[in-house]
Amino acid sequence: MVLFSGARPQPIATTSPYLLKYSPMTEKKTNSPRHIAVIMDGNGRWAVQRGLSRLEGHRAGLKAVQDTARHLNHLGLEYATFYAFSTENWTRPPTEVKGLFKLLGESIDNEKRALHEDNIRIKWLGQEDRLASRLIKDIREAEEYTRNNTGMTLCLALNYGGRQEIVNAARALVTDGIKTKDINEKQLESRLYTSGIPDVDLLIRTAGEQRLSNFLLWQCAYAEFYFTPILWPDFNRAEMDKALHAYASRQRRFGGL
Repeated sequence: MVLFSGARPQPIATTSPYLLKYSPMTEKKTNSPRHIAVIMDGNGRWAVQRGLSRLEGHRAGLKAVQDTARHLNHLGLEYATFYAFSTENWTRPPTEVKGLFKLLGESIDNEKRALHEDNIRIKWLGQEDRLASRLIKDIREAEEYTRNNTGMTLCLALNYGGRQEIVNAARALVTDGIKTKDINEKQLESRLYTSGIPDVDLLIRTAGEQRLSNFLLWQCAYAEFYFTPILWPDFNRAEMDKALHAYASRQRRFGGL
């Protein structure tokens, strides 16, 4: 089911800087998502509108990720996945790709302690192919540093492609010697990057785009979609609560009645 937000709402006054009074995460636990995935579009457009470089747009986008992750953790969400860089994004100008990876590495290294203090666990979804060894090291260190945390799991989809993830899982079935008659959904799911993580309940995409773009294809089989024209750097806590409020109004049937 698709949801499309309209005009940007005004923040609602609350007794907490984090919780909105209508937030379904606090008021309607029976219809709260466990896993939210976000396709973060609009960094470049946000920068162009302000006469800034695209890299500055990505920098602002990373700040939005940090703020959104802390907000969702405070609300009690279990899993949040952010689409940071797809396998198709390698077609972008090399200078932009290099700059983005530099920003990502710095952000992960600088933020891991703060995320650890917030009890957030970091998990990487994606491939190591073509990534710089230093960036891989930064991500793996952040994963290990936060491994025992019990709050929200922050999944970073970096150098990620949904089709390739499924192909890799199929290859693993063959490598593991699983007989054809024994192959089922559970066997394949256990070999995905998201093994042990529940399917996506709510998929959010910003900047007016309305497609999956090879993101969590298996995991979004029954996800609710929420599209908004808001550019990602402007997607704040009030915008997230608006998406949660919309999600809470849906009745999910999973093919049944």
